[in-house]
Amino acid sequence: MLDELRDLYQEVILDHGKAPRNFRRPDDANREAMGHNPLCGDRLVVYLNLDDDDTVRDVAFLGNGCAISVASASMMTEIVKGKTRAEAKALFQRFHAMCTGEEELDSAEDDDEIDRLQVLSGVRQFPVRVKCATLAWHTLEAALKGEAEVSTER
Repeated sequence: MLDELRDLYQEVILDHGKAPRNFRRPDDANREAMGHNPLCGDRLVVYLNLDDDDTVRDVAFLGNGCAISVASASMMTEIVKGKTRAEAKALFQRFHAMCTGEEELDSAEDDDEIDRLQVLSGVRQFPVRVKCATLAWHTLEAALKGEAEVSTER
């Protein structure tokens, strides 16, 4: 059963890595940030359309990186679209905690989204890959803050 679950997780990561969702530059983006993972060479730009109510109306990304980095960015764009800035930040914190093994066990509104992101939780066994999985999320956070650039080495 564990092998079947691992195979399913690999399939989801490969699917998002080969055919990323929201891989584009939106015309109406009003925020963007560039993210870089020097260790792996991953580079990507996250584009946001954040409305006056602090809701993510659109989110997309462009760039290149390993399958984990691209899959994480793809899944992130699907999950944060329609969320408020505060909800997106809370998701980032929970996702980061899950990837580093510091996940809190309390229940939250975003449990369904975190469940969907479980396919990336295996990176916690490979600390160098945590930066690959969280790069897009750090870049999203930078864009939400109005920062132009972020690196996983800071």
